[in-house]
Amino acid sequence: MENSKQIILFDGVCNLCNGAIQFIIKHDEQDVFRYAPLQSDLGKKLISQRNIDSSSIDSIILIEHGVAYYIKSDAALEIGKQLKGYKTISSVLQWIPVSIRDIVYDFIARNRYKWYGKKEQCMIPTPELKAKFLS
Repeated sequence: MENSKQIILFDGVCNLCNGAIQFIIKHDEQDVFRYAPLQSDLGKKLISQRNIDSSSIDSIILIEHGVAYYIKSDAALEIGKQLKGYKTISSVLQWIPVSIRDIVYDFIARNRYKWYGKKEQCMIPTPELKAKFLS
């Protein structure tokens, strides 16, 4: 595993989450991120190592090796800071108290399957993207 890369753990069966990952890949011009589904063995291991309560976090986690991990809206905004064209808006949105941001985040996360649907299995990356996904 590349320690210089940040890892995004995501819900591999969620259509909204898969779309977000595709968006991040497209805008990750500095090749900052690697990806793994929460449901994968690696995802479960990384969650367990950090004592993250997986029953309350089921949509996105950002891990910076040796630094920190971020959940919910903090994870989304930290990711946005690394994407071309989204640093400013992510920085501005961080001024909103996390309690308010997470209310919105949780509302969307709770309804994501109803609004966007769910896959039967985790996303399978194309051969071109396979190197960005951890197993």
